[in-house]
Amino acid sequence: MCAVSARSIQAQSAGWGPLSELHLSGDYSFAGMFPLHNLAYTSNLPDLQDCSQGIPNIHGYHLMQAMRFAIEQINNGTANGALLPGVKLGYQIYDICSMSASALSTLELLAQQYTEDVGQSAWDGVRAIAVIGPDSSSYSFITAPALAYYLVPEISYEASNEMLSNKKLYPTFFRTIPSDRNQVMAMIELLVKFNWTWIALLGSDNDYGLQGMLSLSQLAPSNGICIAYQGVIPTYSAATRPQIKQMVKSILQTHVTTVVVFSSKRIVSGFFQVVIEQNVTDKVWIGTEDWSVAKLVSGIPGIQTIGSVLGVSIKSAMLPGLKEFEDRSIELSRQSAMMSQNSANLWNQAVPCLQNSTMSMLTSGDLSMGMYDITSAFNVYKAVYALAHALHLLLSCDSGTCQKMQVKPWQVRALKQVRFSIENTSMYFDSNGDPPTGYDIVAWDWTGGLWSLPIIGSYSPNPSRLKINISLIKWNSNTPNVIPVSVCSPECPTGYKRILNGQHKCCFDCEACLAATFLNKSGDCQSCTLDEWAPPESEQCFNRTVIYLPWDEPMSVALLVVLALTMLLTLGTALTFLLHLNTPVVKSAGGRTCLVMLTALLGAAGSAFCHFGLPRPMACLLKQPLFTFSITVCLACVAVRSIQVVCIFKLANRLPRAYETWAKNNGPQVVIAALSGTELFISLVRVSSEPPRPTEDHQFYDDAIVLECSGFLWPGAAIELAYDLPANYNEAKCITFSLLIYIISWISVFTMYSVSRDEFVMALHVGAILASVLGIHSVASQCLLSSEATVFTSCLQ
Repeated sequence: MCAVSARSIQAQSAGWGPLSELHLSGDYSFAGMFPLHNLAYTSNLPDLQDCSQGIPNIHGYHLMQAMRFAIEQINNGTANGALLPGVKLGYQIYDICSMSASALSTLELLAQQYTEDVGQSAWDGVRAIAVIGPDSSSYSFITAPALAYYLVPEISYEASNEMLSNKKLYPTFFRTIPSDRNQVMAMIELLVKFNWTWIALLGSDNDYGLQGMLSLSQLAPSNGICIAYQGVIPTYSAATRPQIKQMVKSILQTHVTTVVVFSSKRIVSGFFQVVIEQNVTDKVWIGTEDWSVAKLVSGIPGIQTIGSVLGVSIKSAMLPGLKEFEDRSIELSRQSAMMSQNSANLWNQAVPCLQNSTMSMLTSGDLSMGMYDITSAFNVYKAVYALAHALHLLLSCDSGTCQKMQVKPWQVRALKQVRFSIENTSMYFDSNGDPPTGYDIVAWDWTGGLWSLPIIGSYSPNPSRLKINISLIKWNSNTPNVIPVSVCSPECPTGYKRILNGQHKCCFDCEACLAATFLNKSGDCQSCTLDEWAPPESEQCFNRTVIYLPWDEPMSVALLVVLALTMLLTLGTALTFLLHLNTPVVKSAGGRTCLVMLTALLGAAGSAFCHFGLPRPMACLLKQPLFTFSITVCLACVAVRSIQVVCIFKLANRLPRAYETWAKNNGPQVVIAALSGTELFISLVRVSSEPPRPTEDHQFYDDAIVLECSGFLWPGAAIELAYDLPANYNEAKCITFSLLIYIISWISVFTMYSVSRDEFVMALHVGAILASVLGIHSVASQCLLSSEATVFTSCLQ
């Protein structure tokens, strides 16, 4: 067990010099917690193995040197002489090789605060007023609440758990590494960027992994990401190996391509050994800032076979002068190794398991720095300068001289107010004690068989924004030029809705939206409004085309011209009959009967005007009744004319009294009145019971609205009978021809109307009216011409 001896405390109180290379006296002292060794054996028991017996941790060594480097710069004024002029900073560095070591170092710092409060001299007379470290969230959950009791500020350089941002629980905790919440958002943005919606999520069995996994699983559904498998990675051992092996099999069974691993580098390194043994290939692994850039993981034999690795990394930075400082300190350490042997032995007896390391012990291996080492060292460097800037405010150093005074740890909470720039990097803390920095996005590159770590993009948290240069990614798969796909179901084609297939919303079947429906934003097929239409498999509705017969269309203008000429012709003929009503020629042609027929033809032709333009109530009321009544009058006149011819040529000799009765009792007029009255009565009943009105027909066409009057063509005219007219009757052929035109034109209209309702059919309707009028008009013209011929022949004879 480690212990702090009373003899050591007395020796330090006597003012002896630095007792270790991990200790420096000063006016104000900062404590540093760094993992200088890795223990091969860990225990859950409350005991502690001597840290110096473990394997030197080169990463922790670089972190420790970054703190010493920053303090030397500040003391010498080499970087910023106006920062703390006349003030010497000291440090106390602790080797936190295990959780027990972290707990003991925390107790030691608390003891300093206690002895100072009760009036005793702490250590070398200066207690630590702030702490830099530790390196993990798990350790920080031990130190942060304990140090908060004395309001000792703590700045971690690698503890990223988002729970540490809770100021109610950890009021004095700060950090120079972004919160894991930002890291989770960066991972979510990365998954969304590549449309990787079907993933497996793994987390290490510690606070870092469990909290990160929880945060990502909570945010995934709202971003359309489904987690097919979720598991916790235990620390690798013979006992946990079967569990890890089963975890790898479960991942393979889900058929996911992308695996998000929120883990610390120590735990994930054991996991990947099993992945390699199981021959898992062609996967995409999304890594956190802790392991994606760590050589501990990239150096595993055969790791290049697992597939592509994309990772989140702390913003890359340069720290000029650190390498030279390390080389110089190593040389000085070796030169003074023999001279400091006695004092080192004394210190070893004081704190034998926390501060008994020497530079020569830590620098026996390869000391090269990777990007991960440099970025973490820069976080330590920023933490030291943040504390120095806080002291600058407390000691009123703006005048060029600092006012030295006793500083309580709680006063160093002025960290909340510091804002400075260092190595072209802006540094400050938000209300949660977090820095404003984002992340780099990196990708493993095994070109030429050598591992490299190019930066392929970046992520900024405020506002959340991801930038990726996809061309820089070398996919480590069988198809290196194709972005891997990780979905449960392929995306539905345009206009198809999803039908869930199972419990995950990422697994679905596709079903096309029917005609007159569209795929709305919620993913359902929604019906269009009555004035809209949509084809099958549509994502939007379109306005229907409105069909009617406009006045200004070229086709309408042509019909109107013909209609006007027809009415002028009919009117001219009617006037001719009227002016010569009592002449033998007009009387022979039919006299008043023809005049009535021509007047009715004007009414029938006039009804055609009701077919142009938008349907109006009055036009709908007149359109069909006016035509049917007028044409019935015309046809009644034709029928009477035909009956008269039959009576004259065939019945006059056989039934002389019948013809005489017909002629004397106004038979033609009675028949015309009866037929016309019947038709008028039928039209009035129909209009009264179901008045025609403007309507919009949405049923005939899917993509158009037909503007028309309710109720279709009312036949109105009686069925024409075939008359056996005399062969020598001059008007027989004319009547037959006119009736044939009438019947053919309206059969054509009925037929076309049943298959089409466009403006051409509407024009055809007007054309049928014109054909009917002109056809019947020919009868009147023929009557007049034949009568003139008869009169002229009689005169010659």
